[in-house]
Amino acid sequence: MMGDGSTSGYGGYDGYDPENPGAVGGRKMSRIDKNIDSDTDSSTSVGKQMEMEAGNTIKYRTCSWPKTAALLFSEYICLAIMSFPYSYSVLGLAPGLILTVVVAALVLYTSYTVWEFCLRHPEVKDVCDIGQMLFWGKEWAWWATAVMFILNNTFIQGFHCLVGAKYLNTITNHSVCTIGFSAIVATISFVCSLPRTFSTLAKLGTASAFFTFISVLLATIFAAIEPHPYGYDPVKLGEPLVLVVPAAGTTFVAGMNAFMNISYTFIGQITIPSFIAEMKNPKDFPKALWAVTIAEVILFSLVGAIVYDYTGTQYNVAPAFGSLGNEVYKKVSFSFMIPTLIFLGVLYASVSARFVYFRIFAGTRHMGSHTVVGWASWAAILAVTWLFAFIIAEVIPFFSDLLSLMSSLFDSFFGFIFWGVAYLRMRKADHGPGFWKVRGIRGMTGYVFNIILILIGLLFLTAGTYASVESIIQGYAASSFGGPFSCASNGV
Repeated sequence: MMGDGSTSGYGGYDGYDPENPGAVGGRKMSRIDKNIDSDTDSSTSVGKQMEMEAGNTIKYRTCSWPKTAALLFSEYICLAIMSFPYSYSVLGLAPGLILTVVVAALVLYTSYTVWEFCLRHPEVKDVCDIGQMLFWGKEWAWWATAVMFILNNTFIQGFHCLVGAKYLNTITNHSVCTIGFSAIVATISFVCSLPRTFSTLAKLGTASAFFTFISVLLATIFAAIEPHPYGYDPVKLGEPLVLVVPAAGTTFVAGMNAFMNISYTFIGQITIPSFIAEMKNPKDFPKALWAVTIAEVILFSLVGAIVYDYTGTQYNVAPAFGSLGNEVYKKVSFSFMIPTLIFLGVLYASVSARFVYFRIFAGTRHMGSHTVVGWASWAAILAVTWLFAFIIAEVIPFFSDLLSLMSSLFDSFFGFIFWGVAYLRMRKADHGPGFWKVRGIRGMTGYVFNIILILIGLLFLTAGTYASVESIIQGYAASSFGGPFSCASNGV
């Protein structure tokens, strides 16, 4: 937890000096709790942090921007891409593509806000520190953010236990009870979570993103070349139907869930402070950010549109592997997703474990050295997160609705509300309470836009949560998915 009176300097834009942080490039840059020009404590600046851990066996500030890009690619280029064809089938192709670009642009903008905040406050270790600072150093804000942070990450781990079991059921034709498959995925993921720095995980992340790209590429090609999608029935359902706009009678719940699926795939700002906290040169973060944003917009749009075009509204399921009619095509393309099924859960487990571990062992030799106590504690923290993830996977045994529920509960804060507030706090620190007046049209535009971001977050939290819960209730009522802790197959 951060102290209320932290007053460190920061390193940031091109040309910055981490030991002399004042105004950069003619732009005034102030802390939200205190102007960095006055009485700064350079002991927590980026340069000093690297200096202090120079003699440690385990070093944390070791990530270059390509390694950070690899982490971002592994986070965003993931299985959730295969929910885009389903989302487009509900929203219609034109609204779906427009929302894809709009959400990507909003996430890019808010990610820049996160980055700027971290530059001003280099002592920030994760989003929980930011949560406390945004709400005037209040302890309750730290705890509230911490609860949401851990729940978000554990839900994502649970999601990957669920989908890992779905894959194993698909590839083995349900040779083992689904609970067993979930346990197997959780155990393998626990072992893969053991590395303690993001620099090490970045190597695994590169492989994960590459194999995911191969997986979705194969699925897209297979959807185009096979004669018919799964469940093809020209008499009852007709030929695959592609809608430019939503079908008449599309419900609010269905449309909101489809939108949430798209949003969930893009919104990942929750991990950015943790990644930046381990970068050697935080000013390089935008290079990684732009690389992954351009790639994801192109990939998500093409995969979503092409697969939807060949599978149509009637034959579309999430994930889209289930829409492939050829069993070999389905199993081959799904199999290339294995590294991501494991790694993305591993990444979020590592972020959670890092958060807990740093609070317990801050300032001790267990942080920077290989000790029995340190490694045993690290492993125990990870084991607890994976145990809860396994339970979540068994209690909430569905794919699309789980994506929507996570998006509405957590992306509301970590995708929009936090960063709208962060912008307002930073501009107030730079220009005073009337910043929207003294900066002219630019100040007014920024003020209004970030208020809108906060309102979007509130929409996610209210209407989004309602739609997600209602869809889950409808799914259980229609027996669309198995019960909790069920051995029944959930294969595609």
